[in-house]
Amino acid sequence: MPCTCTVDLGERSYPIQIGAGILETVGRECESAGVQGRALVVADSAVANLYAGRVQELLVSCGLTVATVIIPAGEASKNHTQLIKIYDAALAAGLERSSSIIALGGGVIGDLAGYAAATYLRGVRFVQLPTTLLAMVDSAVGGKTGVNLPQGKNLIGAFHQPSLVVADIDCLATLPQREFAAGLAEVIKYGVIADPKIITLLEQYDLAALRSHSEVMEQLILRSCEMKADVVRRDEREGGLRAILNFGHTLGHAIEQVSGYGEFLHGEAISIGMVYAARLSERLRSFSSASTDRLLRVLEQVGLPTTYPALSWDELMAAMQRDKKKQAGEVGFVLADALGSVQFGCVVPSEILREVWESGSV
Repeated sequence: MPCTCTVDLGERSYPIQIGAGILETVGRECESAGVQGRALVVADSAVANLYAGRVQELLVSCGLTVATVIIPAGEASKNHTQLIKIYDAALAAGLERSSSIIALGGGVIGDLAGYAAATYLRGVRFVQLPTTLLAMVDSAVGGKTGVNLPQGKNLIGAFHQPSLVVADIDCLATLPQREFAAGLAEVIKYGVIADPKIITLLEQYDLAALRSHSEVMEQLILRSCEMKADVVRRDEREGGLRAILNFGHTLGHAIEQVSGYGEFLHGEAISIGMVYAARLSERLRSFSSASTDRLLRVLEQVGLPTTYPALSWDELMAAMQRDKKKQAGEVGFVLADALGSVQFGCVVPSEILREVWESGSV
């Protein structure tokens, strides 16, 4: 039986279905969520051959008229060129305001298709069918959508909640090992910001063991979704509390941008960003060196990078200065007092930012 977690937003509440083999239920789940008439499935080139045909069959069997558009895989596709491609496909498929856009893939597809859904005809229904671990535990939940600009990540976007999220953990079997590990970075993040039991659980498994242990993965995905759903319920549009979800992301996004959106997967950059944030937390708050060591060990145990890359600090700092979360001209960091306790909006003097980077750079 699938697990269900609800994002409680009143009339805009929606379920997150998590389980093995549940992609086969997508037709009736979409029907229950109010999807009707015409729909456009947006998939990336890596996922399309695996799942797009079957998803389209299941949707058509429930009475929908369905078209599919395929986007090149990778972060580099999260741009306006591919966004226009989705708009063109929506128009060609005759999508109306009562129609739906369905994202089938990882975080890039979810963000891109979600932004298209938020803006096409001023907003149409949206469904998330995440096929990567990172999307299941983070980006498919919470309604953040967007595209990148050359100057920075997600600088164009909108909050647009899905009507339904269906996370089939069987899809993880086809996920490349590197991408599976990258998704675990977001799981580990939840362990730092809210639930240290996640760290304790992950310390018992290496990457290979996790991949073969579907019950543990289902537990980790559900717990991650529960925590994110609770934060989104309390602060949907990141006016305050939701910022804790950005632990490791301020530097992580800068690493992605400066390295050209290709050298590092999102989760890999976030892993490095979390190490940096932990070291800042040691310097400026009560976070212990023993907690930093635990974080480093669990990241390395699942195959994630923990050493700073050979990138220009000045370029990284410039990228962070363009971060969309900057307020009153200041870059705010999420820093930890202990595992499970963090503070957002921490402004760190620029000389300390540089010192902590240079003390650990290679």
